[in-house]
Amino acid sequence: MIIRAYEEKDLESMIRIWNEVVEDGIAFPQEELLNKITGAEFFGSQTYSAVAEDENDHKIYGLYILHPNNVGRCGHICNASYAVSSESRGKHIGEKLVRDCLEQAKKWGFQILQFNAVVESNSGARHLYEKLGFVQLGVIPNGFRMKDGHFENICPYYYEL
Repeated sequence: MIIRAYEEKDLESMIRIWNEVVEDGIAFPQEELLNKITGAEFFGSQTYSAVAEDENDHKIYGLYILHPNNVGRCGHICNASYAVSSESRGKHIGEKLVRDCLEQAKKWGFQILQFNAVVESNSGARHLYEKLGFVQLGVIPNGFRMKDGHFENICPYYYEL
């Protein structure tokens, strides 16, 4: 599995994987699905977008986006989102994506990677972030509306690059 910058040929797979997570309604704040046009704009507008590609069959199994978390005096802080296809979860692809993202964030001159809204019940992601050295900043009660309409806590995290 290699992690590399996305290319236009990857967009169909990226959109499919991203939309799968959005449709699940338990991790991303987005509610609108991407299409060919909005997907190309979305992934193209990020500071960096990457894919996890199988070196043998060239299938895309996951992706991440990296972008500033804010502007101006807070522009040194970045944010990222990760998506792994449901068929390939549990194979440590997410960890490879996060590790690559940390390196790319440094290359792009960011000093801190911050996650604003990790859903408290997303134990797999939270365990991975803590294993990699991310620090939880606290808990925001009822900060995330799940697909079924109930609210869950969110946990902001940060990592000093």
